[in-house]
Amino acid sequence: MNYFVTGATGFIGRFVVQRLLKRRGAKVYVLVRPGSKSKFEAIRRAYGASEDRLIPVWGDVTDPGLTDDKTAASLKGEIDHVFHLAAVYDMNMDDETGNRINNEGTRNVVQFCNALADDKGHTPILHHASSIAVAGDDFEGNFTEDMFDEGQSTSHPYYRTKFESERIVREESTVPWRVYRPGMVVGASETGEMDKIDGPYYLFPIIKRIRDSVPKWLPLLGVEGGLMPLAPVDFVADAMVAIAHKKGLDGKAFHLVQTSHDTVGRVTEIFFDAAYGPGFARKFELPELPDIVPRNVAKGLANSPATMPIDSAMRQMSRAIGLPVSALGYLTNKAMFDDSNTRAALKDTDIKCPELKDYARKLWEYWETYMDFPEPNRRAQKSLRNKIVLITGASSGIGLTSAKYLAANGARVVMVARGEEMLKLVATSIRANGGEAHYYPCDLTNLEAIDELVEKVVNDMGHVDVLINNAGRSIRRAVMESLERFHDYERTMQLNYFSCVRLITKLLPSMVQRKSGHIVNISSIGCLANSPRFAAYVASKSALDAFSRCLSAEVKHNNVSVTTIYMPLVRTPMIAPTKIYDYAPVLSVDDAALMVLKAVVEKPKRMKTPLGQMAELNYALWPKINDYLLSKSYQLFPTSAAAKGQKTPEKTQRPSAQGIALAQILRGAHL
Repeated sequence: MNYFVTGATGFIGRFVVQRLLKRRGAKVYVLVRPGSKSKFEAIRRAYGASEDRLIPVWGDVTDPGLTDDKTAASLKGEIDHVFHLAAVYDMNMDDETGNRINNEGTRNVVQFCNALADDKGHTPILHHASSIAVAGDDFEGNFTEDMFDEGQSTSHPYYRTKFESERIVREESTVPWRVYRPGMVVGASETGEMDKIDGPYYLFPIIKRIRDSVPKWLPLLGVEGGLMPLAPVDFVADAMVAIAHKKGLDGKAFHLVQTSHDTVGRVTEIFFDAAYGPGFARKFELPELPDIVPRNVAKGLANSPATMPIDSAMRQMSRAIGLPVSALGYLTNKAMFDDSNTRAALKDTDIKCPELKDYARKLWEYWETYMDFPEPNRRAQKSLRNKIVLITGASSGIGLTSAKYLAANGARVVMVARGEEMLKLVATSIRANGGEAHYYPCDLTNLEAIDELVEKVVNDMGHVDVLINNAGRSIRRAVMESLERFHDYERTMQLNYFSCVRLITKLLPSMVQRKSGHIVNISSIGCLANSPRFAAYVASKSALDAFSRCLSAEVKHNNVSVTTIYMPLVRTPMIAPTKIYDYAPVLSVDDAALMVLKAVVEKPKRMKTPLGQMAELNYALWPKINDYLLSKSYQLFPTSAAAKGQKTPEKTQRPSAQGIALAQILRGAHL
């Protein structure tokens, strides 16, 4: 089979091309603008496609004929399927852009496709990526796949051009055609991969802010809102390619959506859960303009100066909730999109649109890891610019977020962790946001591997200005539960102490020689509070703490600084198995990263939270009171399922009122 694809370097296009290349004997011709050559080459490398299977056709959908006459003639009678995926999806687009790309671009593709048919009867099938936006911006009720021109309002440039471009396919195509109407496309359900902020992603920053400031046990009040017809990009690509190869479906449209649409309130609730945030006690319906002003009056006011207060209110609402004005319509959307044709076409396959609740965490984690990038700080930029900072444990949690903050402020970040794939993704994200990032996979429990790591880094970078020992292992298990688990102590010391000392001793000579260097060790508030159930963890961190205190005096005259951060409990994947922490007030990973950033900039000897300072004083002055409080926490907060050796996941157990009160007193402490 031979395929011709427009928009192949776009988000949906990349997934479609990947799936076409998996088909035996497939040859994929891709329309590529000269300015997108690097994107095309990246796709070819990513998919491992040979030059005779993934072939560029240089041109542009806005050019009549798409490409030069010679190339077009060579493709006549050779193409079996044309996938037209090129379009502008921008809710803030202007009419001129929409007309030029979405409408005239589609007309050029249709004419190109019509010309591909040869005298021998070889006719391609045109597969047009439309959108549920053809239903307009105020349709109410069930919009079926057989419906098209229902007199709906399409005043917005995006809705209008998607409607008109589908009309062009329907009316001007002389070859068989099929239309695909994806819903609001989100990231891949299996990996979370996404390329832009859109749809529910506009809600993510406010969800994050609430998650970081409101305890899990405090339920929220929310709004139910309108329907959000979502679809993950991998389902959209799978469905398009599968339906394209089915017989007898020409002239039909297919809605690519989650069959049962979630409301805005339900989507928000799902993402709060994905972000480990609080839930909702109740959701209310959101009033809309037609409930306040009759619809015919509202439409009559649409272009009058009287709408200025309404426009102002819409802009204020947009700023408050983080949605662009053009996307506010989804808050009250009442259109339902029937997908009967799609489900019938896919009934003998294993392809179906997953429900958002089953993959929302993938979307959240991808956004938080690769798309949520911090703003630079002027003071930090001045201190960090061009500094080479090596940070361990950089593929997740505190290390990953700290790497982003450091890179955002001009540091040349060297990231170390076991997983190369995760490191590569993080580095790519940092570079895409203008930062500099290098990555080195290394098993830090292997001392010889650490020696090789340091040799590679020094050969590549020349030296290291700042070493941040962040990688660590935490074990929440009482001593009486570890009597037959001596390896708990061994493996914790191996990573939390020996690996750090090895890195320090390997990098220290260069720092001393250069009369410049900074070592930052991420310790634990447990070293100050002496938390029960954390004997193995606290002992390993305390060993590093003692080593650092001794080292600091030895290298002070060489202008080498040593900082210890007594980090409180942080919401990271490391604490996720202990479900009781869902109800404990903990530090956000961004706040933890800001502590690291501050430590690197200011070079303090020790960095503690107020609770850490209080715990240290309390233990020094009133050790028996300290033991009493911690003994109570030991009794009120049970052992986790993992510590008990249970293989089944632990169900979240809501702590007692007394437990919640104590958690508030010991805010950020390990419980």
